[in-house]
Amino acid sequence: MRVGSREPGVGNRPRAPAVAALGALVLTALAGTARGQDTTAHSGVRIGITYAPGTRPSLAVMRTTSAAGLDSVRAILERDLDHSDRFEVLWRPSAGDVVDSAAIARVVRGGAAQVLTLVGDSGGVARVTVMDVRSGQSLHRARIPLADVTGRAFRLRVHALADDIVREVVGQAGAAASALLYVQGGRLWQVDADGHGVRALPAAGSPALSPAWAPDGRRIAYTAFVRSGQPIVVQDLVSGARTVVPTTEYGLNITPSFAPDGRRLAFAHGTEAGTDIYVWEGGTGVSRLTVGRFADNLSPAWSPDGARIAFVSTRARSPQLYVMNADGTDQEVLARFDFGATGTTSSPAWSPDGALVAFHREVGGVPQVFVLDVAGRGVRQVTGAGRNEDPTWAPDGRHLAFVSTRDGRRDLWVADLETGRLRRLTSVGGARLPAWSPRFTLTAERE
Repeated sequence: MRVGSREPGVGNRPRAPAVAALGALVLTALAGTARGQDTTAHSGVRIGITYAPGTRPSLAVMRTTSAAGLDSVRAILERDLDHSDRFEVLWRPSAGDVVDSAAIARVVRGGAAQVLTLVGDSGGVARVTVMDVRSGQSLHRARIPLADVTGRAFRLRVHALADDIVREVVGQAGAAASALLYVQGGRLWQVDADGHGVRALPAAGSPALSPAWAPDGRRIAYTAFVRSGQPIVVQDLVSGARTVVPTTEYGLNITPSFAPDGRRLAFAHGTEAGTDIYVWEGGTGVSRLTVGRFADNLSPAWSPDGARIAFVSTRARSPQLYVMNADGTDQEVLARFDFGATGTTSSPAWSPDGALVAFHREVGGVPQVFVLDVAGRGVRQVTGAGRNEDPTWAPDGRHLAFVSTRDGRRDLWVADLETGRLRRLTSVGGARLPAWSPRFTLTAERE
């Protein structure tokens, strides 16, 4: 779902008087509290200011003028930056609050490392500035039209701005400008990464299962239950066009997975002789990668470079995690057997950097989410309370979404693997089979 693109010529626009006044306001507030830029060498990415590894810079989000829509921008940005788990959000003003240099100075004295300020101009545009407290320099400037502030395009533009801010400050983009598919009540649903914007998606059949995103963010694949069987359907979310994957018109076909190139689609096809993994390459047809011999091979997950596929197989009776080359050769166990300490393994998902594979595995008969280090083959458990299954990676590579019953019903939760923080994403009950999208490319204009 490539929703839009950056408008041309932004860098040539003169700065508006309101923006210049805002800069003066912030610098006035920082006077006496800002220190010289830190030039101490730390490991990590250097982007004008550095922070010690393992620390999270504190940040305050404020609006310094009153204009329709500014509160919406502030609320979305604040939530996205908080959910990035890269910042400590220090102060949350009430809706309608307009702050001045004294208020900014108070949050600076309270420990804010950055101050993000919003100002609305007479042209119906929100201007966003992120100032660094220690150096007094501007880390990021952008503008967002304050039109249709309840619309999806507006929300995505603000989400993308949040990701840009995370990239400018810490060196890696966030995952706010993304969404998740999931199944609830036999239907496909989509929700933004902040838990808002829930909407139902039309599907070719009911129930619909195993949704998966294409790398372009515009197409999805899923299993559609129709009268003749359970085909794999590829659907364009913009045009609505649908394509049935050849050879899946009949029988059971599940767990589709797009390759990183977006041209190949792996899936599992089941017969009385077992279930095997196949790959569809568009015009070149379908090829078979596994030979079940009355075993089940399913849930393919591509490595980010497209060279390997992780999958689940029952060839050793209990479902376990395997890996093979993309052409089906060199099949081997990926996660070590633990001789009965845990049970069946399901739902592998390869991290965006290729270093980790997440999956769920039974512990005492209850599924829990695990993460495998691909190089060292070490495994660590991520969850423990309730039933937790079907992990899916955020595009930032540090967050996992999964289905959990930790509060008594099946909902989507998100875990930050670095801090251990958990947050609930949905409150619908009965959620299943989440799939996290790539980042969408609707952006705010840079100043």
